[in-house]
Amino acid sequence: MPPNENRKDLDETVLVAALKRKDEAAFATLVQHYQKRLFGIAYGITLDREESLDIVQESFVRVFQKIDGFRGDAGIATWLYRITVNLSLNWKRRWKRRLRRFHVSLETEETAESKALRDDREVPDSIYLGGELEHHFRQALTALPEALRSAFVLKELEGLSYEEIGRILNVKKGTVSSRLFNARQRLKNSVKPYLAGGEG
Repeated sequence: MPPNENRKDLDETVLVAALKRKDEAAFATLVQHYQKRLFGIAYGITLDREESLDIVQESFVRVFQKIDGFRGDAGIATWLYRITVNLSLNWKRRWKRRLRRFHVSLETEETAESKALRDDREVPDSIYLGGELEHHFRQALTALPEALRSAFVLKELEGLSYEEIGRILNVKKGTVSSRLFNARQRLKNSVKPYLAGGEG
């Protein structure tokens, strides 16, 4: 998806006013406009299709419940992305705790999830790299620290600018740049052995 595609279609002032009136048509417009983007973000963090769908649904529910308190300091898209990132990271933390509690191998879980999701056309194409490389990319993405992973997903899957990512994650532009550099370096080093025989 090209950055900012269709992002300026909505008159946010009109939309927010309608949402505050609990207008169901406005809520349906919001869902239609953002659900695929939110799914891409949630999936990029969780790598779990069903949980990502639940997270997207919960994100919209929270907007609907809390819209009266929305002051418009940032755009509604920024607010939606921030909610989705936070819900996704919370799910990931709970998932890791469950894995530790039951001593389930992360590699086993990711391998099973990879097979289950391989043919899901809703998942962004950039996630699918094919075969062994895909498997190791997923492992490397999962292993990224939360701060690096969130920045990487927002940039590479959603195509947001450094400024937008900074507003969503509540950090400075320089911090976003540093996180993206570190994320890319870690991912590159992780998959390098599987690219062109490990050269490059």
